[in-house]
Amino acid sequence: MTVTRIRHLRRAAMPALAAVAAASAAVAVLIVSGTGASAAEAPVGLGTAANFSVLAGSTVTNTGPSFLAQSLGVHPGNTAPGFPPGVVGGEIHLGDAVALQAKDDLTTAYNDAAGRTPFTNLPAELGGATLTPGVYRIGAAQLTGQLTLNSQGDPAAVFIFQIASTLITASNSSVVFINGASPCNVYWQVGSSATLGTGTRFMGNILAQTSISMNTGATLQGRALARTGAVTLDTNTINAPVCLQPTGSPTTTPTGTPTGQPTGTPTGTPTGTPTGTPTGTPTGTPTGTPTGTPTGTPTGTPTGTPTGTPTGQPTGTPTGFPTPSRTQLPVTGGSGGGALVPVLTGLGSLAVATGASLLFLYRRRTS
Repeated sequence: MTVTRIRHLRRAAMPALAAVAAASAAVAVLIVSGTGASAAEAPVGLGTAANFSVLAGSTVTNTGPSFLAQSLGVHPGNTAPGFPPGVVGGEIHLGDAVALQAKDDLTTAYNDAAGRTPFTNLPAELGGATLTPGVYRIGAAQLTGQLTLNSQGDPAAVFIFQIASTLITASNSSVVFINGASPCNVYWQVGSSATLGTGTRFMGNILAQTSISMNTGATLQGRALARTGAVTLDTNTINAPVCLQPTGSPTTTPTGTPTGQPTGTPTGTPTGTPTGTPTGTPTGTPTGTPTGTPTGTPTGTPTGTPTGTPTGQPTGTPTGFPTPSRTQLPVTGGSGGGALVPVLTGLGSLAVATGASLLFLYRRRTS
């Protein structure tokens, strides 16, 4: 491929690359400005204020058999008329250190919610709208009818509403969830005061700068937390918000730090097999006598030559040997010759007997 052709290809590709870059930039702007939600918005941390159904700056007043699932607190005020007949499922803290800490945590949460960006601007009327997770900004919010919050299948989805002045709901209005949204992660940051109309069914945590009023029969699954003013109740029910969790996630978060040291002495017997090689020399003498008789017949031929001298004399008369004949020698000399014949005869007999004995012994040794 020539240099000239490469240059032509580069010049042809430049317009296409420029178009892709422009499209990418447009998508980035759309994501940042948004027409709905920002992705993976973090929850607003309520601290110890999360333990309270109602928290007020000046006072809490109640008419009728209202029910608060969690605690009630007031600070710097210290009054809460109307309890009873109102019922508090948690604790009541009036002007004490617990209420003060909760109010401080409320201030932190209020500022966090008010400062979240990016946000999407909404018109004043929320009734009839369906919103996805994200941060929304409204001048003065009005709810008539039904507002639908769609978590898009994420049970940890977060909705934050930044309201510059007031939040007012008409009678029998409602906030509903679809696709797994949780009232635990819905926050209404209100710049002045909030009023829930008669029979309203509301969801989420109301963080008001001044005051909160709930008209007769209004219900709230969440919390009514007012920084400086009063909270006014009239036969209302405030239940703790349900916090949905993704599948496989813990449902609660441990709080505090474990204190103290384990006490007591471990019991039981250690298990396992000792390792290593025993050392030292066994002591003691084996006892007992071997039992049993050796079995089997000795094999082999005895070697060596018998020693000693045979005793006794052979008996009987040897057989099978010729009897020597005696030749009569002529007698020579004088009268003495007659006396030599018996002597010779005796010697011959002795020689025969000795020879027979030696032959017998030889045969015994060689047999």
